[in-house]
Amino acid sequence: MSSESSVLRVLRCAPTHLDHRRVLKDVLPFSAFLTDSFERRHNYLRISLTEKCNLRCQYCMPQEGVTLTPRSHLLTAEELLMLARLFVREGVNKIRLTGGEPLIRPDVLHIIAELRKLEGLKTIAVTTNGMNLTRLLPSLKKAGVDLLNISLDTLVPAKFELITRRKGFHKVMEGIEKAIEMGYNPVKVNCVVMRGLNEDEVIDFVSLTERKPLDVRFIEYMPFDGNRWNFKMMVSYQEMLDCLKQKWPNLEPVPGEETDTAKGFRVPGFRGQLGFITSMSEHFCGSCNRLRITADGNLKVCLFGNSEVSLRDFLRSGATEEELLHIIGAAVGRKKKQHAGMFNISQMKNRPMILIGG
Repeated sequence: MSSESSVLRVLRCAPTHLDHRRVLKDVLPFSAFLTDSFERRHNYLRISLTEKCNLRCQYCMPQEGVTLTPRSHLLTAEELLMLARLFVREGVNKIRLTGGEPLIRPDVLHIIAELRKLEGLKTIAVTTNGMNLTRLLPSLKKAGVDLLNISLDTLVPAKFELITRRKGFHKVMEGIEKAIEMGYNPVKVNCVVMRGLNEDEVIDFVSLTERKPLDVRFIEYMPFDGNRWNFKMMVSYQEMLDCLKQKWPNLEPVPGEETDTAKGFRVPGFRGQLGFITSMSEHFCGSCNRLRITADGNLKVCLFGNSEVSLRDFLRSGATEEELLHIIGAAVGRKKKQHAGMFNISQMKNRPMILIGG
């Protein structure tokens, strides 16, 4: 008997426990299944649509590449939408589609259009490398995409090719301009900052926000399998902030929501803004409201944790929605107070970023 079947058998024989959690769900204003032991409510779900990507970014994919999961082991559109419906019913109101590169999945527009029909889902976001964005943007907007995050780590075409191991800088810039033209405001630009590669460009990136409705987010370099992370390459939030304040002493903080991942700032008079995602130097685990489903159907409750639960296997073993909820609830309930710290994370076995969902 498979482990999934054994778990389902236990669940089906435990009506008292099921009833208890059902009562909790009825009483609490937010789903007990998506609330962890530290009372963090998880209303934001990131779903990876594919492990494939048309770039090979150094911080995301190992130089030797990755072994892709067989197609039969990946979530189908129907399975993905079934899980999305379940999470939204329990209180998730924001879904972000990631990859790999989500826009290379052939049925991405169908998936977005079906997500848009979910009552209670307020926001559909997409994180993309921008390579296919210009061509797909009209259809993405029509299908219902509310927010766009575009990855761009340099403003120098030759350096773009060095970081991504591919050509395509001008395609990405064209995609950013097209998103602005089509009314996305702000357009978020994600920039992973690495010493010796692009830390000298932070001022140039912020200068883009003077006349464009961009939210440039500087991300501290994070350790994942195969990206050869080392502490010396990490540029901390404080170091970047100090650099920018030398250029703009009047840089001012921007108030944000409690669950925001970025510390926001703005140069007075500039149209856009900037932010820092400080996962390494100043973690924000205490306000984390995010869960992840990988392309092969595993639930990750923490980006840096190596504990995963295969929702795909339970789905394909015939689990009911109620049983899936308890499996999800158990995983969320085991979520730790905070991640293990950058040095411990760098020694832990975890997926490469491309197989998690960047």
